[in-house]
Amino acid sequence: MLALQVRWLAQLQRASAAAAGAALENYLESVATEVLYFYATGAERSLNIPTSTFTQDRLESLGSYYRKMDLEGAKHLFVVRIAEGTLGPVLFFLPESSAMAPAPPSEASRAVVVACAPWVLVSGKGVEIDAPRLTVEERDPENRIILNPITDRSSRVVGVAGIVIDGAYFRSRLLPAAIRRSLPRYFQGVPLGDVAVTVRDGTGAVAFSTGVAAPEGLEAGRSLSFVFTDWRISVRGPAPASEQWARASVAFNAALLALTALVLAGGIVLTLRTASRQVALSRMKSEFLSNVSHELRTPLASIRAFGELLQMGRAASPEKAREYGDYIESESRRLTQLIENILDFSRIESGRKSYEFETGDVGAVLEDVLRSFDVRLRQAGMNVERKDPWEAPAWARIDKAAMAQVFHNLLDNALKYSGESKVISVALRKEGGGVLVTVIDRGIGIPEEEVRRIFDRFHRVSTGLVHDVRGSGLGLAIVDHVIRAHGGTVSVESEPGQGSAFTVRLPGEERQNA
Repeated sequence: MLALQVRWLAQLQRASAAAAGAALENYLESVATEVLYFYATGAERSLNIPTSTFTQDRLESLGSYYRKMDLEGAKHLFVVRIAEGTLGPVLFFLPESSAMAPAPPSEASRAVVVACAPWVLVSGKGVEIDAPRLTVEERDPENRIILNPITDRSSRVVGVAGIVIDGAYFRSRLLPAAIRRSLPRYFQGVPLGDVAVTVRDGTGAVAFSTGVAAPEGLEAGRSLSFVFTDWRISVRGPAPASEQWARASVAFNAALLALTALVLAGGIVLTLRTASRQVALSRMKSEFLSNVSHELRTPLASIRAFGELLQMGRAASPEKAREYGDYIESESRRLTQLIENILDFSRIESGRKSYEFETGDVGAVLEDVLRSFDVRLRQAGMNVERKDPWEAPAWARIDKAAMAQVFHNLLDNALKYSGESKVISVALRKEGGGVLVTVIDRGIGIPEEEVRRIFDRFHRVSTGLVHDVRGSGLGLAIVDHVIRAHGGTVSVESEPGQGSAFTVRLPGEERQNA
C-alpha cells in the first residue's frame, strides 16, 4: 500500500489535469444521458402499440390509451397506418377530447408526413424489419419527431406511432433541470458560481447559460445524443488547486482501506442477495407446482368418484345419473380451464398468443360461462345475482374463447374467495360507448397495498384465507393480458373484509346490418 501511495503521488501532478477534464466529461455525459433517458423511455412507454390496432383499423380507440399516458414534453402524439406502400391519414391525439382526429394542415403534420416517407417506401417494397427500433427525424428543427415503426407477424411495416417533441418544454424546463440537478453531484467542494454551463442550438445561438467561469479554467464540450443532436453543451470549471491534491494524498491510504472494506462488504451483500433471490425463486416454483398439483387433483378426484358411482350402478334413477353426469362435466370444465390457463400463460410468455376477433355478443358469452358454473355453485350452496338489467345484445369486437376464459377466471376467483358469503353479483351494462362487465364477491377482499400487484403473475394475496384456498396465481394475469389485447381495461375495487369488484371495460361496437 505504501509503494502504491508513493507511485500515486509521483503521477498525481501529471494526472490532475486529466482527472479534472474527465470530471467535466462525466458531467456532460450525465446531462446527455438524462435527456436521452427522458425521451427514450417516454417513447418506449407510449409508442408500443399492438399490431392489431393497425391491421384491424382500430386507431381511433387509442384516445383512451394516450389519455392515461400523461406524457410530458410532447407537442403531439400521432399514429398513421401504412398499407401496401400507401400512407393513411395522420391522426393526432386531442387531449381536450381524449380522441384521435385527422391532423389539420400545419408545419407539424407536414413534418410527420416527411418523417414517415421512408417507412412508406420500405412498406411498398415489402422489406422485412426484424427488430424495429425508435428513430428520430430532425430535418425540421421546430418539429423534431420520434417514430416507432409497427410491424406485423411477417415483419412488414403496417404503421407508425410517433411523438412530435415540444421544443419549448425542452428549452425552458427539461434541459435546465438536467443541468442544475447534476452540478452538485459532479462538482462537490467547488463553488457552483465558478462552473459555467452553456448550451448552443443548431444555429450557434446561446439557448441556455448558467454564468461565466474564469478564462484560465478547463473546458469540455459535446453534442447531445438521440434528439437535438445539432445542439452542443459545454462546461468550464476551475483548474484543480494544489491544496486539493494535498488533502487527497493525505486521505488516500484511509480511502484505499475503506474502499477495500467496501468492496468486500459489497461482495458479501451481492452474494447474499443472489442466494436470497434463488431461494425465493425456488420457493415460488415449489408453491406454483404444489398449488397446480392440488388444483389438478381436486377435479380429477371428483370425476373419478362420480365415475365409480356410475360404474357400480349407484345411480338409482335417470335423474341421479344425470346429476352425476353434471358433476363430471362441471369438474371436467374446471380441469380444462386450469390447463388452458397454464397453456395460455406459456403462449403469452413466449409471445405466441394470438386472437381471432369478431363482432360478438358479450352477454351471450357471459351467459354460457355462468351456465358452466351451475353445478359448482350448487355444490357450494351459492347463487349468482344479476345486479342490473342486462342490455342484450351487447356487441364488441372480441375473441369469444379468450373472453370466456376471462369471465371464467373472474367467477372462479369470486367463488374461491367469497368466504362465508353465498352470493356473487354479476352486472353487464353499456356506458360511454363501451361494454362493462362487473363481477362482485362479498368475501375476504384485498389489502390496499396489494391491489396494484393483483394482476402480476404468480402473485397471491397474503391474507390468512389464501393459505386455505389453492390457486396457480395465473388467472388474473391472463385476464389483464387478454383485456389489454382487446383494447380494454380491467380494474378492481376492494376493501378487506367487504369483498372485491372486478370490472372489465371493452370498446363497444355497433353491429352492421347485412
